[in-house]
Amino acid sequence: MRYLTDRKRAVGKGASGTGTEHHWWMSASAVALAFMIPTWLYIVGTTLGLPQQAVIETFSQPFPAILTALVVIVGMRHFAKGTEIWIEDYARGTTGKALKIAMHSLAYVIMATALYALGKMVFIGLLLGANG
Repeated sequence: MRYLTDRKRAVGKGASGTGTEHHWWMSASAVALAFMIPTWLYIVGTTLGLPQQAVIETFSQPFPAILTALVVIVGMRHFAKGTEIWIEDYARGTTGKALKIAMHSLAYVIMATALYALGKMVFIGLLLGANG
């Protein structure tokens, strides 16, 4: 017969059983964003004030396009998970559930819109490169 104490059953599990996983995800994404955002801001900063064609050419290159996609995806997932914790702390019941759905939906709408715009710039850049 196997006997587990209450403490043994609880070790490694938070109140919801996913607290450690959530903490590590938030920590890893924060560190990743800390390196990606300054580099991305430099790239965006160098394109400010340039004509549309130059901006499209910049974001058609692999490094800026991939970095932009990573910043959007990791940033919006970080936002969604972070707001989920805030909502759990301050809202309960149906209001909390509705706010969680709204924040996750907002994150995915922003993600989809940004990736669509990036894809369109890459596609136009490829067309311009082939015709230029």
